[in-house]
Amino acid sequence: MIYFRNVCLSFLDKKLFEDINWIIHPKSRIGLVGDNGTGKTTLFRAILDQIHLDSGVIDIPNRKQISIGYLPQDLVELEAISLLDFLKRKSGIAELENTIHDLELQISQSKHNTPDFSHLSKKYSDALAHYNAHDGYTFEAKAKQILKGFGFREDDFAQNCDLFSGGWKMRILLTSILLSRPDIMLLDEPTNHLDTESMEWLESYLKDYPGTIIIISHDRFFLDKIVSQIAELSSSHIHIYKGNYSYYIKENERRNAALKKELELQKAQIKKIETFVERFRYKATKAAQVQSRIKMLEKFQTVRLEAKAKSVIMKFPEGKKSTKEVVKAINLGHSYGTLNVFSDLNFTLYRGDKAAFVGVNGSGKSTVSRLLSFSEKPSTGNVKYGDNVKMAFFSQESSENLHYDKTIWEEVNTVSTQATDQEKRNLLGAFLFSGDDIFKPVSVLSGGEKSRLALLRIMLLDTNFLILDEPTNHLDLKTKDIFQEALIKYHGTVAIVSHDRYFLDRLVNKVFELKDGTINQYMGNYSYFIEKRGPTIFPSKENGTLVIMEKDQVFKSKERKRLEAEARNKLFKLKSRWKNELISIEEKIKSLESRKAHHELTLCDPRTHKDPMKIKELQIELKNIDLELERSYNLWTEINSQLEQIDATNNLSGGND
Repeated sequence: MIYFRNVCLSFLDKKLFEDINWIIHPKSRIGLVGDNGTGKTTLFRAILDQIHLDSGVIDIPNRKQISIGYLPQDLVELEAISLLDFLKRKSGIAELENTIHDLELQISQSKHNTPDFSHLSKKYSDALAHYNAHDGYTFEAKAKQILKGFGFREDDFAQNCDLFSGGWKMRILLTSILLSRPDIMLLDEPTNHLDTESMEWLESYLKDYPGTIIIISHDRFFLDKIVSQIAELSSSHIHIYKGNYSYYIKENERRNAALKKELELQKAQIKKIETFVERFRYKATKAAQVQSRIKMLEKFQTVRLEAKAKSVIMKFPEGKKSTKEVVKAINLGHSYGTLNVFSDLNFTLYRGDKAAFVGVNGSGKSTVSRLLSFSEKPSTGNVKYGDNVKMAFFSQESSENLHYDKTIWEEVNTVSTQATDQEKRNLLGAFLFSGDDIFKPVSVLSGGEKSRLALLRIMLLDTNFLILDEPTNHLDLKTKDIFQEALIKYHGTVAIVSHDRYFLDRLVNKVFELKDGTINQYMGNYSYFIEKRGPTIFPSKENGTLVIMEKDQVFKSKERKRLEAEARNKLFKLKSRWKNELISIEEKIKSLESRKAHHELTLCDPRTHKDPMKIKELQIELKNIDLELERSYNLWTEINSQLEQIDATNNLSGGND
């Protein structure tokens, strides 16, 4: 459980949270949404206890025993150690392996049948059980499976983490969180650096996750598939919607319509009361009624409507029509050194086409966009444009072509366009540049802000062919929707690379899938492509154990088998020692019980009663026997408990005696 009790927080003169009261129940699936700047990421940091609240408290009972996995939105730097070693360290497996190794060393140097040996043996058994409970024996197979789900290749596993690019580092960090299996997952834009196949894999993995998941995401498809509750952060308050994102959109509209109607009724009622008060204020016979109505006015709680941003409509300038055949790829092939990305691609885009290029990371989507825009020359084949084609190309590198010595407003005015100043300001506002922000120097903008500015410049150009490589990466949901509507109404041709499935689904009428160095064409939207491409095989579980599925065959790791066999041998040796200890203690108990029975019989003998000293001796000895029996019984129970634990550990790891 996570309890928010009267949580308040402000930064400078901006109030982020005001008296937030909220209970997050275990196993919740929550999508945290809200406009940029409302404090979604700050809320995550508050849950992590990284921010000092102005007032109130965020309480997690037994916080020290609760594990929280946090994926930040910002890029992270990783250590210069191998990928698998990093994952072992982050998940705690490396520490457990070191503990087991140290205990093995201590046991080998300890004498048998000593208290120290028994103590070390118990610790060793506990450590092995703990290691098994955390899937230590299957860790490497499981780690490789998740990494493959995120698009890593076998030869990546030994590579140092610091050598990967930013997007791949985020995938590594996400993998470490999944492997750690935290009680609470806080994921801030987890799909930002994933291709569509990796997103589908992540969805399949999270579907049955037993812990609590809270997600900040601009991906509607992802939210619809994962969450069962939406928490909207707006006007410093949390509003809860019991459903997925699609339900939230409909319910939010319904709630606002109901509030608007309630507000109108309230205004009419207030006006009616105020009219009565004004009319009879100075009439003595109506004084009591006037006072009663004044008190009614004071008790009114004003219905509060959420402040809505002014609706902005984006549109592209009307360019001249191109010929019917806009661009044609003929035997297109490209290589980088010895790496062949693809070869012999043949396809055509016609006037009015809105085509998506999809595929796993590394399949060549961005390469195709650069070849179509003539940013690179193909290794083989060629790209041919039709007559009157006016092309504009957006990529993540487009921000590098901005004039860093200019302000945002000056940069926008470098574009030759028919748009008025007001239309430019409206666009800037839609792209989250409002007020005095437009006079900021381009040089001080963040990477995301520069990317948005570069995209905005393209919207002002006179074009009839747009090539867009991940244009929505830095857009919030509202801006994305506005941009999507503008593209839908765009009369020209669009070639787009994007991992935003909802964005593609509403926009495109043609999908080109790049796979295994070739291209496949689907005449429909993204949903049609998913339907026609056939099912995707994801890693699954068999008898509770994660396995790797390739070409309908299940392979069990040889390394895993070896480690399990090694662990079973260690457990067998430990069990043999405990069994010997058990035999020894059982013989001792038998002897003590026999002596006790003999002394008790002696005490019952009438002749013994004639000797008080003998009675005293027998009673003292019986007391000592009882004490020794009690210790022996306890030791017997402890040894049996250890043997049961070893058996349980052995069964879990697939062993049998």
